[in-house]
Amino acid sequence: QLQAFGGGLVQAGDSLRLSCTASGRTFSYYSVGWFRRAPGKEREFVAAIKRNGGATFYEGSVKGRFTISRDNAKNTVYLQMNSLNSEDTAVYYCAAGERLITSSMGNAPAYDYWGQGTLVTVSS
Repeated sequence: QLQAFGGGLVQAGDSLRLSCTASGRTFSYYSVGWFRRAPGKEREFVAAIKRNGGATFYEGSVKGRFTISRDNAKNTVYLQMNSLNSEDTAVYYCAAGERLITSSMGNAPAYDYWGQGTLVTVSS
């Protein structure tokens, strides 16, 4: 069971940190990704981190603004989001996959488990 939380209403330029926690699983076995779905748009990849925490991946528009990290001891993956803008408004989902390879880290169907999503709204 994955749970994403930390969303909210912020102003453009603000920061927000999302958290994804896992219950019933040893999180360190899984690579974890964040995806988002903006109103009227398709779900898109945001960021991902491999299970050993050594490699991270970002979608182009968030690179340099968002940072994904993990604390396996707390069974938690974080998405630190800085310099938010209205284009970042979306429902954010975390997902976990056990056998992800590098080339599939941005591919939603490659993930096995999904959280319920948390809404991030950025007002301009």
